[in-house]
Amino acid sequence: MSATIYPYKTPNCTATAAATIREDIAKSATQFSLSSDEEKKRLELLTSCLDLTTLKGDDTANRVKRLCETAKKPLESKDGIQCAAVCVYDAFITAAKKETATSKVKVATVSAGFPAGLSPLNARLAEIKASVKKEVDEIDVVIPRHLALEGNWEALYQEIRAFREQCGDTHMKVILATGELAEIELVYCASRVAMQAGADFIKTSTGMESINATLEAGATMTMAIRDHFRETNARVGLKPAGGIRDYATALAWYELVKNGLGEEWLHPNLFRIGASSLLTSIQERFTALHSE
Repeated sequence: MSATIYPYKTPNCTATAAATIREDIAKSATQFSLSSDEEKKRLELLTSCLDLTTLKGDDTANRVKRLCETAKKPLESKDGIQCAAVCVYDAFITAAKKETATSKVKVATVSAGFPAGLSPLNARLAEIKASVKKEVDEIDVVIPRHLALEGNWEALYQEIRAFREQCGDTHMKVILATGELAEIELVYCASRVAMQAGADFIKTSTGMESINATLEAGATMTMAIRDHFRETNARVGLKPAGGIRDYATALAWYELVKNGLGEEWLHPNLFRIGASSLLTSIQERFTALHSE
């Protein structure tokens, strides 16, 4: 079931909202102490929320196959845990679907002129249509940043709404490229517009910007998600992506979601982390905790 499309409403980020952002950042940055058992539980949860990603120009079917094999069995010492999804280019959807067919792992792809979002709208919609035809489970679409930077919110809404309609029932994550929006107000407003237009998830980054997933952007997005939930009673997910390479950073994102949105968001249906190298760090830490 796809997310609801809501009527357009001009977004606004108030001074009160900015104060809330600072509170979320402070909570996430606080040093917290975990027992070994609690840390293992959190690492298991984080593993189950991973979108294992390969988006390289030299990707091959064999690389995608290995990625899928890892996603199906990410922690050698723990049975029953699988990553949430693999994220690949459209050219590898069919191969990934074949490799994950008997698992719970979803197949995601990037679309809508990824990573810049600047190709003609008809071309971006055709790209989404092609991926839907291949029965991909999830589509990560990217917004054209200039619309947000120019404050052209209604035009942004209309484009994302068109993406939503083209996706149909296919799960849609909207990439905001927060590092290129820079200002907190723009991140908040873009988040609100994406959710009005039918996003199932809002996502920080393509992973190809000079600034990717930051806790400040994440705190802003959690605030927007919380405000959307209060107004609509609809839960939208959060996906930080780009630059999350070690387990300690992933644990900080866990804290941010827990503090900003609540325990009910700590599930693959509402929380994902897009990463290519993070799993190695989690695996090493998980092994070390088991050997203590």
